[in-house]
This record gives sequence, C-alpha cells and structure tokens, in this order.
Amino acid sequence: MPLPRTRGTALRIGVSPARAQSRAWGRLAELRGPDVPAKALDARALAALAANPGCARRAILDGAGVNKTALASALGSPSAFGQSQFALTRGNAFEAKVKADGGAELLRLVHEKLDRSAEPPADARVPDLTASGPQGRTARTELELREATAHPGAWTLLDHPMLALDVAGSPAYLEPDAVVVHPDGTWTVVEIKSFPLLDGSADPAKVGAAARQAAVYVLALEEVAARLASEVSPAPRVRHRVLLVCPRDFSNLPAASAVDIRKQRAVTARQLARLTRIEDIADALPEGTCFSPELPVEELTAAVESVPATYAPECLSACELAFHCRARSREEGAVTTLGRPVRAELGGLTTVEEVLAAARGEAGDPGDPAVAALRRAAALRAEALEAACR
Repeated sequence: MPLPRTRGTALRIGVSPARAQSRAWGRLAELRGPDVPAKALDARALAALAANPGCARRAILDGAGVNKTALASALGSPSAFGQSQFALTRGNAFEAKVKADGGAELLRLVHEKLDRSAEPPADARVPDLTASGPQGRTARTELELREATAHPGAWTLLDHPMLALDVAGSPAYLEPDAVVVHPDGTWTVVEIKSFPLLDGSADPAKVGAAARQAAVYVLALEEVAARLASEVSPAPRVRHRVLLVCPRDFSNLPAASAVDIRKQRAVTARQLARLTRIEDIADALPEGTCFSPELPVEELTAAVESVPATYAPECLSACELAFHCRARSREEGAVTTLGRPVRAELGGLTTVEEVLAAARGEAGDPGDPAVAALRRAAALRAEALEAACR
C-alpha cells in the first residue's frame, strides 16, 4: 500500500524525486547535529505550530526534529513546559480503564453520544495494528480502515492507530488515542484526557486544546479517506464531532462529551497550509548552521537567532523555547511582547520605542490612525496627571 505523498520533494532539473527528497532529509539531519535522533512531531505540537504559522524558527526546529526542551536548556532558558510524571501515570491508568474489555465502555459511550440510531456495540472488532516502524504502522492502519469500511454493519475500534499528515513538506506521524469505525462506515476520533468533567462540563481552555488536537487527527484521517474513496463504496467519511472522554467529577469513572471541531478543523487546515516550506527556510540559513545542544552556547545562540521568530505571550503555554524568545523580544523592544491584539492596533509601529516617540510627537505620521490615537491618549494622560496634582 503506497504511503502518503508529500509536497516536500524539492524538484530540480536533472534531479530525481527520490534524490531530491534524500537531499532534503540529509539537510534536516545536518541541522539536528551528528548522530542526534529526530524528535517526532505529535498532534499537540502541530496544534501549537498551527497557532503561530508565521514563526519560521518553530517551523524549522520542529520540521528538523530538534528536541526543543534540550535546546532551551542548552541556551540557558529551560522550559517548564510539559506534563508531570504523576499526570502522565494517572492519564495512562485512566485510558487503560476506558479501553478495558476490548473497549466495551468506550464503544458504549460512542454509541450513546454520537450514534444512537445504530445497533448497540457487541463483539466489536479490535484489530492488531502492530507493524515495524511508523511507516509500517501507518500502512497497517490504512489497511484496517479500508477493511472496516468495505464491510459495514459492525463496530471497529482502532486502538492507537498511526496516521501520517503532510506538514510544510514533511510527513508527521500522529497517534490518536482511538479511532472508531461506525456500522455505517463513518469514522470518529476519540480523545481521552485525564482532566475531569465536573457536572457535565470541563475547563474551556483544556477542552479547546483537546479540540485543536483532535482537529489535527481529523485532517490526517481525511487524507486517508481521500485515498480510499476510489476503492471503497460508499466513500469513507470522517465525522466532525469527536468524542472527548474524561473522568466524571472526582472519580475514575469515564464520562464523555461530543465536541464539534468544525471550526478548529477549518482554522488548523488553513494555518497548516500557510506554513512556510521547511526546505525554503533551511536554504536561507548560513552554511554549517546546526542546532545540536552539544555546541558551545555562543555558537548555538547564533544558530537559533539566524532564524526569525514571531513571539507572542501565547507561546509560553505551547513552546519550549518561549522563555528564550521572550527575552530576545524584550531586548529588542518588540510590541509583540505585549500580545497580538496590541500589535494589531499599532499598525506599522513595531517597537516600544517607536510607540513612545509617536505618542510624544517626536516621530510618526500624524495622519496615521494609530499615531493619532497614541497622541490623543498621551494628551489625556497629561491632563489627568495635571488635574491630580492641583
């Protein structure tokens, strides 16, 4: 079974696609450093990457498989990003409970929340997805999805399938918690999280993050469905309502909620499509650039700074290099340090010094709405201070 074709093959006259792709992968390996294994992209990283598509630094580091946690520590700005070992252990135990007995409870929740019109799940098929390497597991998953869709009428549970998604010219291998094939042949993504559902609702921020992550899986499944459309009748359809399974209240009992991810899917698809091709970023780097944490700090800092970053406060909860980028952004006086909404209001004023100069009337076009608003605000502030001192 052919694997997904990627846009990452840089075609040149007289260069075969295989040779061009080999060169591209070799270039990314050079960026990581000698004998440094690639850190695979997961759906959580892709959701964060899609949230900041203008950041070339994150695009090239993630595309090359650089371990950003080790990189941040080597730069002297260690990250507090990530889950505690206790949270990981608790999450794994809860997931095992949900999938016990062949996924009986999980399938019951899917039937209850998403497909009441179907026959209740009984004797569901749970195929073995074991294979060698991510490419083998991806092919195995696609084979089982085709088999389950071509013979509708029964429930099928794929436990930790492997999906491939083309991201900025490179394949990212993703592993959702589960994918369920309904008796009508449609596919549903299942996300299992350890944060609680209290009285039927959960922390909106955490639910939003889970929805963005599920949207990445849905996009990857849609690529599989498109490839199988000519082989399976009816054509596979990926449902845009996913199942979020969490502990009920303060117990370890599973509860579920159907989450509509159409908005998150559309946003993620648009932003991933806008990501700069990784090869183009790599070609613009100085010769010999390397992001290995083993390099001296000065050399490593120069390598990281050779790639432009687009820092925003939201990066603190999504990127391991956020502390380093924030420090550089503050040193440069960039207004993005204050947040994207502030940056959008200031138009062509990109630094705090430019903003202050415009407010004092020392620079800026008076006809610029942003400059006019700043000067008006400065005048009102001066009047308020004068009145307070009387």
